[in-house]
Amino acid sequence: MTVNAALMKELASRGHEVTVVSPFPQNKTIPNYKDIALDANLDEKISSVTHQINPDPFFLQQLNGFQVMLMLWWFGNFLCDLDLQDPGVQELIHSKDIQFDLIIMEAFFNDCFLGFVHKFRVPVVQVCSFGGTEWMGDWVGNPNPYAYVPNVYLTYGDRMTFWERLTNTLNGIGQQIGRKYYYLPEQDAIARKYFNYTDDLPSISELETSTALVLLNHHFSISYPKPLMPNMVQVGGMHIKPDKTLPKDIKKFIDDASEGVIYFSIGSNLQSSQMSESKRQAFLEAFSRLKQRVLWKWETDSLPGQPKNVMIGKWLPQSDILAHPNVRLFITHGGLLGKQEAVHRGVPMVGIPIYGDQALNVAKVVSEGLGVLLESKNITTDSVLWAVQEVLENPRYRENAQRL
Repeated sequence: MTVNAALMKELASRGHEVTVVSPFPQNKTIPNYKDIALDANLDEKISSVTHQINPDPFFLQQLNGFQVMLMLWWFGNFLCDLDLQDPGVQELIHSKDIQFDLIIMEAFFNDCFLGFVHKFRVPVVQVCSFGGTEWMGDWVGNPNPYAYVPNVYLTYGDRMTFWERLTNTLNGIGQQIGRKYYYLPEQDAIARKYFNYTDDLPSISELETSTALVLLNHHFSISYPKPLMPNMVQVGGMHIKPDKTLPKDIKKFIDDASEGVIYFSIGSNLQSSQMSESKRQAFLEAFSRLKQRVLWKWETDSLPGQPKNVMIGKWLPQSDILAHPNVRLFITHGGLLGKQEAVHRGVPMVGIPIYGDQALNVAKVVSEGLGVLLESKNITTDSVLWAVQEVLENPRYRENAQRL
């Protein structure tokens, strides 16, 4: 949503009338900007489902590419069914006097919303918050050579062995087949259930080919070579704004750190506070032995066993923190937005990929010499200390980050 919010606010600031359907309404009124707020407890519902499966967010790293895809398909169907029945969305679906000139959609497992393309009969632009998948390329006729374009859910580079190319190909074909014969029919059924005012609603697979433009939150400088048609445009980093003054407590904590600060976050969808006891103790013991201070995004009011050199916060202004010259290292789950912010600010990384494209993102960090990989299944006090000290004490990582 961060990427889309940046685009929507910019369009509104340039005089366009923007209507935004999302679970993240703006806190203050923005001219030309109207919110249709989805269920405010959406995050809690998602968290409750994942917590029932396994409360430790790091368990996701144990899933293979096909299991991750099944999970995302299930989430896509769950959220579509939840969102389309929202009163604000239903009012929009059955409206008779509202018209738009363009629809902009987030391209991430919410294809049921393409029903609005049929309703309003206008072009659609899809915005992908990462580097995109091959089926997104299919929407606009973009090729995807398996021989050197790695699958987003694998860790391969652009120079694969024969077996890696074979695995890459089988994964791509498998995802295409599963999407066509399992996921899209489910999306069709959900769309027809809620866009019930019309009997001529085309299939989702037909509607998605009406995509006029795909915006990819990626950039060639931090990715592997791939062919892109003119209607697939990389806009990576458009969510990054000039750094702002930090809150006083955070600023003082970083300013007064004579040996520098390590920033630690595993994003907004995953929560550090839900990691297993053994992993939490490993981080705490490792951090207590460091001369650097640690700023840790922690989602509860307290951190049991919190060392004196560690400061926690439920929400932290990540990009502004990374911009501070005293921040020496970013410990991250490898999310693309955080990676872009770290590269933009020239901060080296320790990557702990958990799911999705994070493993591919961290693999590129390692290959570019911007940081090291710390496997989530190998989190011990010693492994955390090794990863942190390797990046902090070897100047090449910071030099490469600053250069890039």
